Amino acid sequence: MPASITTANAILKEVYEGKLREQINQKVKLLTKITNVSTRVGAKYVAFPVHTTRNSGVGARRENETLPSAGNQGTEQARVSLKYLYSRIQLSGPSIELIGSDFNSFQDLLELETQYLKKDMAVDLNRQMYGNGTGAIGATSTVGAATVATITSGIDNFQVGMVVDVYTSANFASEGAVKQTVTVTAVGASTVTVSASVTFAAGDVFVRTGNINREITGLGAIVSDVGLLYNINPTTVPVWAATVNANGGTPRTLGESMMITMADTIVKKSGESPNVAFTSLGVRRAYFNLLEQQREFSNTSTFTGGFGGLKFMTDDGEIPIISDKDCPPGTMYFLNTNNLKIYQQGDWSFLDRMGSKWQQVPNTDAFSATMYRYMEMATDQRNAHGKIVDITEA
Repeated sequence: MPASITTANAILKEVYEGKLREQINQKVKLLTKITNVSTRVGAKYVAFPVHTTRNSGVGARRENETLPSAGNQGTEQARVSLKYLYSRIQLSGPSIELIGSDFNSFQDLLELETQYLKKDMAVDLNRQMYGNGTGAIGATSTVGAATVATITSGIDNFQVGMVVDVYTSANFASEGAVKQTVTVTAVGASTVTVSASVTFAAGDVFVRTGNINREITGLGAIVSDVGLLYNINPTTVPVWAATVNANGGTPRTLGESMMITMADTIVKKSGESPNVAFTSLGVRRAYFNLLEQQREFSNTSTFTGGFGGLKFMTDDGEIPIISDKDCPPGTMYFLNTNNLKIYQQGDWSFLDRMGSKWQQVPNTDAFSATMYRYMEMATDQRNAHGKIVDITEA
């Protein structure tokens, strides 16, 4: 038998190339854009006053007529409580000792788990920043026992390996019992496959396990014209409401007049012009299509913070249009980032109150570490923001 690669297989070498090739989208655009951070937080909450109404004692009179009745400035107190975020890793003793960045492996396992844990936390936090604090990541229309569920909203929030709690819509609203906890094993265009059969009902809600009503207050709650926010209710304090342009759930074509009206309404209400717009990828494409008649693309620019792309012109200057994978479909947020702030006790840190960030798992040769961050996202002027929803994506 003549010599060949097959017969010489035992003496052949393999060439191993480091380093690890990234296959996962790690972009966190909204998180990067909000740079206003405060570490002045209270053990109970951060409180700040909000000016809500003018003095009504203003008027014009003829000679000797009764003067206007005295009024007063209306104020409310906003209260922001921190949320508590955690992330954990665990490694066996042998894996820590043997899997190092030398001839044993491509990369040190300890470094891999630690560094990528930080990326994972940032990615999940960016998702939360578009949410409403309830933790809901998606809902299903599937009915009956199944391992595959059709997702009616939030399909992009699911990741393979994510552990999720499934709630009935009623139990989700009341923070009642979990129907079932399962692991996501596959994500399709509009479906997710889970690790065990679940008896679904229409409207069942998925939540990252344990997160119900524990996530930060994101744009879903902040940029709204209804709902209590930081102890202030827009029903009784109308000025405490963002501008919302909706179409009852029916998608419609994005138009520049729609965008101009949104920017103008925000200025009229708050006196502040939005300085950025965040959209889903599909809405960004829809806006791109609006500019097809301007093929020279004068509507592109580079903005502060390293962002570049399409822009929208207003009387107060350019508004960058930034697409973000975590932005809900069919949505364009108009934000004033000067009125958004991150309150935190500190940045991500390892729990080391016992003298070491690594704690032995009882009765095993294994060690765990926990990172934490006590924080909340808040706005001090809710009407400085707005959103257009029900946009047809391109």
